[in-house]
Amino acid sequence: MHTRSPHLNVIFRASFVLCSAVLGAGALSPACAQITVSGQVVVLNESTSKPLSDASQVVLWLTPVAGSTAVAALPPKQELRLVQRHKSFEPHLLVVQAGSMVEFPNDDPFFHNVFSLFEGKRFDLGLYEAGSTRSVLFDKPGICYLFCNIHPEMSAVVVVLKTPFFAVSDQAGQVSISGVPPGRYVLEIWNERSLPDELKKLTRRVEVSETQHSLGTITLRANPNQNRSHKNKYGRDYDDPTPPGSLYSQP
Repeated sequence: MHTRSPHLNVIFRASFVLCSAVLGAGALSPACAQITVSGQVVVLNESTSKPLSDASQVVLWLTPVAGSTAVAALPPKQELRLVQRHKSFEPHLLVVQAGSMVEFPNDDPFFHNVFSLFEGKRFDLGLYEAGSTRSVLFDKPGICYLFCNIHPEMSAVVVVLKTPFFAVSDQAGQVSISGVPPGRYVLEIWNERSLPDELKKLTRRVEVSETQHSLGTITLRANPNQNRSHKNKYGRDYDDPTPPGSLYSQP
């Protein structure tokens, strides 16, 4: 059974702010119609052109066309966490609305560092110990690639959007964006293993109404073996793995 992404809570809470907006095609009805926009994502292997069995982790979002409707200025307060556990970030992908605060708890029994110096929000949380938490305000839209300066195998992505209307595909490629007011939007798509130029080609305008609420089938290409290589926060190669029992590795 498909369960709603926790990120969709942003949509439900923010959509009421839009009820009094005037759309380019006319005013909203007194009931403030809220529509569920759905679609099907198919991810093709870049090399073989065959569909991948896992079509999850594809982000889709709808941005109102200028003059079409209003967008909530800030997301509602909610608990957004990207946990460091077992030398990994959980979850690997987090989608938030610009203006959101994200906590970074260290649940491992050793030190971690979180930094993002490449795209999107640039920050460095420094070295912090087990059981402690640090936070980051993601105030501008962008794609943020996160790493740990101690453990090169750790990576995560925070996708920061200026719209509350977004969702992430499940393993079967199904996607559903709830609470969308009728109007004109720009549909954009992001996937970690797809080339940016390919993703840009999928951008298009869509009309959302009670009779038009399907995005159809969206096909994109991806390299399932893609490995985003990176340097440490100083722009150098990582040091050799730390010895067992150190402050930076599993005892």
